[in-house]
Amino acid sequence: MAGSVSADVQGFIANRWDRSIVPTLCDYIRIPNKSPAFDPCWETAGHMRRAVDLLAAWARQSGVEGLVTEVITLPGRTPLLYAEAPATGGAQGTVLLYGHYDKQPEFDGWRTGLSPWEPVLDNGRLYGRGGADDGYALFGSLTAIAALEAAGIPHGRCVLLIEGCEESGSYDLPHYVDHLAARIGTPELVICLDAECGNYEQLWITNSLRGLLPGVLDVRVLREGQHSGAAGGIVPSSFRLLRQVLERIERADDGTLHPALSVPVPDAVVAELHAVANTLGRSVIDRFPWAGDTQPQSDDIVKLLLDNAWGPSLATVGFGGAPEIGQAGNTLRPGTQAKLVIRLPPTLDAEAVAPVIKEVLERDPPQGADITFHVETPQTGWHAPPRERWLERALERASQQWFRRPPMYMGMGGTIPFMKMLGDRYPGVQFMVTGVLGPASNAHGPNEFLELATAERLTGCVADVLAAHARRDRDNVSADTTASGE
Repeated sequence: MAGSVSADVQGFIANRWDRSIVPTLCDYIRIPNKSPAFDPCWETAGHMRRAVDLLAAWARQSGVEGLVTEVITLPGRTPLLYAEAPATGGAQGTVLLYGHYDKQPEFDGWRTGLSPWEPVLDNGRLYGRGGADDGYALFGSLTAIAALEAAGIPHGRCVLLIEGCEESGSYDLPHYVDHLAARIGTPELVICLDAECGNYEQLWITNSLRGLLPGVLDVRVLREGQHSGAAGGIVPSSFRLLRQVLERIERADDGTLHPALSVPVPDAVVAELHAVANTLGRSVIDRFPWAGDTQPQSDDIVKLLLDNAWGPSLATVGFGGAPEIGQAGNTLRPGTQAKLVIRLPPTLDAEAVAPVIKEVLERDPPQGADITFHVETPQTGWHAPPRERWLERALERASQQWFRRPPMYMGMGGTIPFMKMLGDRYPGVQFMVTGVLGPASNAHGPNEFLELATAERLTGCVADVLAAHARRDRDNVSADTTASGE
């Protein structure tokens, strides 16, 4: 880190990560608290409660002055961890810091010696499910606040919301935000630590998120399965008809999606992604574990970044109606189901486009088959408002101080429903959306890891931005002073 970084802030953060955060994160990784979409019995299993109680216990020992910590549980909903730290040094205004503690399912393919529920420290990386996505967020947020207080640097009022339903679409969170509206107040700044980073060498700010249209496409041709020899040539294959219907929204030859799923891309976004392409180069492609000679959608790095951040894409993430290969008999199956996840451009209204796609898939069913598209929860994406001068300077200074390189800005291909919700609820609020999910970190897949050095530096960046928020009125007209002590 740069020599001008406050030794008090730097030392506090390093010590807290080494001695307190990493051991507690290891305990957290051991809890298999899968998100409700993947564990319908989550409430009786008790894992979710164990995880949130572990985080709450650590928060109460974090040393933040006057911190109020409460686990709130609305009937039938995953518990939410609410924490509130009063302002110090006469600072005004509120910062809302967000994270989640629910986890994706195990997935297969973990390399020998690694597993989703047993933490492993290896070469500065903490492996295990949920450490990077997004268990570290509470620890980083509270440590940034505590570091400022230990160094005598003011910060505004800080409210933390750590939810337990993000990996299922955050459908519980709006109920908690409504329930806590008076306590939350009106924040001027939202800090989210659940995003990606293009590399581990600088601060990455996410300025847009794609939306999501999930659903199940169900194609049925029979009421029950039949001998493939007796029915073949007479009864059409449900799988073939499913492929035929999918072609209506995604061309098999090049992956082009239905025009209703696209929007114009702002010129400023194109310019930003040219800068990202110059920084990352072929690592945009090489970060993935390609099989055989598989090629990317394009050799144009800028196009790949644009398609990932602002283009639609379709992933068929699951199939139903077919047995495991070892149990597959010579049977023409009565139907095939496919779980589709359509990623939507940030500004496309998910609720408006959902019935359009449903109608395209269901109309004029080939050979009169019974075809339905069961739409799940559509989620509109998010595009950040323009950054105010104080925040622009704070992000630049923080990245230079903690990473020795300037920050980078880009859209993320994933979805964080809370960002759109907050942008609608608090018009004009500023955002710092960032994270540690860099190359090979593999959230949602096997071998997920948390890059500890990056998490520590990111904690320092959060501290700097909190300090800048405390003096934002002055920073809008003059050079800012951050946690660097300058």
